[in-house]
Amino acid sequence: MGFDIDFALSTVPAILGAIGMTLLVALASCLGAATFGFCLEILRRPGGILGLVVRFLIDFIRATPVLVWLYCLYFILPFYGLRLSALTVGITGLSLYYSGYLAEVFKAGIDAIAKGQQEAARALGLGRLDSIIFVIAPQMLRNIAAPMGNYFVSILKATPYLAVLAVPEMLGQAFDIASETYRYAEPLTVAGLIFLALALAIAQAVKWLERRLSAPTSR
Repeated sequence: MGFDIDFALSTVPAILGAIGMTLLVALASCLGAATFGFCLEILRRPGGILGLVVRFLIDFIRATPVLVWLYCLYFILPFYGLRLSALTVGITGLSLYYSGYLAEVFKAGIDAIAKGQQEAARALGLGRLDSIIFVIAPQMLRNIAAPMGNYFVSILKATPYLAVLAVPEMLGQAFDIASETYRYAEPLTVAGLIFLALALAIAQAVKWLERRLSAPTSR
């Protein structure tokens, strides 16, 4: 049984019908991972007991498979009275998992900033929060646009993990078509090509952001 192009094309509308869910999960997970990761790095930087605890947490997150996080949140939390929807578990699990990796990206971006910048912020009387928001974060983003974009692509490619929780994303839809028709090559190929197009779009957006951030500002 060869590859049927007509059948592959007929699966496109059904698979594209789930692209909204895929993009929702990916966008929410990117925002969650970036927020959690940045908070973890800020909490780790002062050192001390809190820094050691946060450093262990980051290493623990990075050393644990993403499916473990999804299964724990979905199947174990209900035993303790906390039941979350499959969509909430998926977004939370991906956000927590990739926050460990993004924390390391943020660390590299902050370390690349000249220490005089933070000293100048303190000399101007800026508090810690203001220094982070107005001095550290903008310069950090200029240093980490490319690696952060790579992890955003990874988050997009990780959304099919949510198929195990019955979240109706694109790969789950492709598998539903395959299980009904007993033809796997066509729907999975279509889903793969759509994921490729989305990943390339994100990569181009990251390149554009890099150019914008690296462009000299007019005086």
